[in-house]
Amino acid sequence: MLHAASAPSLCLSYPRNLHYPSNLTKHPAKTRFSVRCSVPGTKNGAQVEYTPWLVVGLGNPGSKYHGTRHNVGFEIIDSLSRAEGILMNTIQSKALIGLGSIGDVPVLLAKPQTYMNFSGEAVGPLAAYYRIPLRHIILVYDETSLPNGVLRLQPKGGHGHHNGSKNVMGHLDGSRDFPRLAIGIGNPPGSMDSRAFLLQKFSSVERQQIDDSLEQGVQAIRTLVLHGFSQHVSRFNLGQKYKYHKV
Repeated sequence: MLHAASAPSLCLSYPRNLHYPSNLTKHPAKTRFSVRCSVPGTKNGAQVEYTPWLVVGLGNPGSKYHGTRHNVGFEIIDSLSRAEGILMNTIQSKALIGLGSIGDVPVLLAKPQTYMNFSGEAVGPLAAYYRIPLRHIILVYDETSLPNGVLRLQPKGGHGHHNGSKNVMGHLDGSRDFPRLAIGIGNPPGSMDSRAFLLQKFSSVERQQIDDSLEQGVQAIRTLVLHGFSQHVSRFNLGQKYKYHKV
């Protein structure tokens, strides 16, 4: 039997063979994941079907990692799910996922539960199952080469020695041709061990900078999904580059 959730001009559907955590509410499911909406001015109420986007935030599962520098990718997904009213209530392909839309565009939000260094074990199967093209996969992760709270949005790139990003690329046939949003967390001070730094929580000042960047990151993802890589994104990157520079 097939099930679907629908509204007068919107039809959202998704696969049935999903698994739900025991403390989360199940929702009906279908065998496809797509959004169709009526477009004003088209003949006979024509319907347009949009290609879904997969937005993946990298991090480590478990309360001990909550709020740490290495988990800002998870925090972006949490912020985006709240902003768009998308429930993160389903487990599939080793990831906690939520299905919904930004405007009329369908999105799949994902937080891999594999631990950071094996994130590709979730991303690869999700992209394959939902037939999402590389250009519609947005990877969100922490970046030590950027100042704390500074964002960078790119259409493609390398892994930059980030183990989570590197593993994802490996599970996408080694491709680097997918968008990524990097969230700056700064460099370890002095001779501090990099692993200890990544699992450290933010100071109060740093936390405020990160909270501001989460709001800006949600807007950046929304702009990318709705408009693609355009002048909006170029202006965003330029503004981020000088956000803490006083003129």
